[in-house]
Amino acid sequence: MTTEGRQRMPALYLSHGAPPLADDPVWPGELAAWAAGLPRPRAILIVSAHWEEAPLAIGATATVPLVYDFWGFPEHYYQVTYAAPGAPELAEDVRKLLRGAGHPVRDVPERGLDHGAYVPLVEMFPAADVPVLQVSMPTLEPEKLMELGRRLAPLRDEGVLIVGSGFFTHNLAALRHTGSLPPSWSTEFDDWGKRALGAQDIDALLDFEHTAPAGRLAHPRTEHFAPLFVTLGAAESELGSQRSIIDGFWMGMAKRSVQFG
Repeated sequence: MTTEGRQRMPALYLSHGAPPLADDPVWPGELAAWAAGLPRPRAILIVSAHWEEAPLAIGATATVPLVYDFWGFPEHYYQVTYAAPGAPELAEDVRKLLRGAGHPVRDVPERGLDHGAYVPLVEMFPAADVPVLQVSMPTLEPEKLMELGRRLAPLRDEGVLIVGSGFFTHNLAALRHTGSLPPSWSTEFDDWGKRALGAQDIDALLDFEHTAPAGRLAHPRTEHFAPLFVTLGAAESELGSQRSIIDGFWMGMAKRSVQFG
């Protein structure tokens, strides 16, 4: 790796929605405006809530079909394509950083981008001309994910945009029992998360299941909050630069999305 002549990239955590995000009257424009304000990345490294595999796995380094990991949607959502170039050089950098630190890595060359990766990227980089590499989450333990982010942080100096993709609150079952307004568990958790991020209270964030109001209601399973910790690790030296770029609610869930750097 060489940093000569390259601008350090931010690190992002975004709420990725679902395939119907593309039809929302507001959210696609918010994502597009966010991307337009970013430096041009050499490549994108994305960790999605929808790929858990241990040891850490590296997805396709060439363009392969997307993973349509959702069910019961209208057919046109299964016709979406996103043929971004693969990122074999970035994959090799990831292997060196992690294996050098004693972390095992395996390759899954047939594994394409899942909807946690391509749904937001279609809106942010619609030309699909930036190489993209997806890696799995090898654990849901916040401390270990932060350590993973720390190991990947040097890639930011190589022009790599590190993205954790989840959903700031995520409880689909509970939403079936609410009305048109966001439920209190979602608004309370979102407000707590905004304040914890602003205060750089990493200890509270790491223990969010116990420190956040309605933590276990907002995330009965934690995979959609977990990518935040990869982002926090990758941005550990710049936590004071955090900005909430997108907020509000979508189908009752908080779509808060933040940038560091």
